[in-house]
Amino acid sequence: MFIERVQQRAKPQSIAQQVIDAVREMILSGELAEGAQLRQDTLAGLLQVSRIPVREALRQLEAEGLVTFFPHRGAIVSALSSSEIRELFDTRALLECDLLCRAIPNMTEADFSRADAVLQAFDDAFARWEVRLWGQLNWRYHSALYTPANRPLTMGLVQNLSFNVDRYLRLHLQLATEIERARRDHRRLLALCRGRRTEAACKFLRKHIMGAGTALVRFLEAHRSAPGRAAAAPAAGRQVARHAAPRRAPAPAAIAGRRRRAPPLPP
Repeated sequence: MFIERVQQRAKPQSIAQQVIDAVREMILSGELAEGAQLRQDTLAGLLQVSRIPVREALRQLEAEGLVTFFPHRGAIVSALSSSEIRELFDTRALLECDLLCRAIPNMTEADFSRADAVLQAFDDAFARWEVRLWGQLNWRYHSALYTPANRPLTMGLVQNLSFNVDRYLRLHLQLATEIERARRDHRRLLALCRGRRTEAACKFLRKHIMGAGTALVRFLEAHRSAPGRAAAAPAAGRQVARHAAPRRAPAPAAIAGRRRRAPPLPP
């Protein structure tokens, strides 16, 4: 069981991080949909932990923008409007282009090899249709390019922005054309960085981010306006939050790691 494994292999404080990771993955995968109410007792039973790490996890996810607290209602899964998504991508473009411009002069062959290895893992995850890994690998790739900038505070901001759009990007990338576009753009960006073409790389990165944001908003608006979409996904999420925990609830690592079918489209 989860508690036994943690006691044997990890320090007690690692329980909180595992709960954060598990609940975050449930949100990013769509298992907990936009607007779903997050009941602490239900999540605690599902993850086989006390309510204390669940409460800490929800507060951490609130800081990341994935959870919102309301008076008399508790925590719910946050939802982003089209204008908010546009703003996130605008902010990403500003911060990430600055990071890349600062990073390229400091890049070494080890940095290029690290980014190339992530792209290979990305290709493997696409081939196996491991949707849950796409957002993680996308962040690892961009992180590999930005880390040489030595700007940890900016990196933290960018990572939080990535968490906020991850669940939507997973849905969008399931379109074959978007998968190929992402793979092509990532390879092109790495080639520009290898060539130390700083201005061209930063210009291309901005085009990549803004293009992805525009395409994502268009995709979401089309599906959110489709008949029957408005109520279906949130209702499914609320059911997950209200149901009692199963007799043998999955551990956080199991929830975060198991393979899932593609999540339902957001409302």
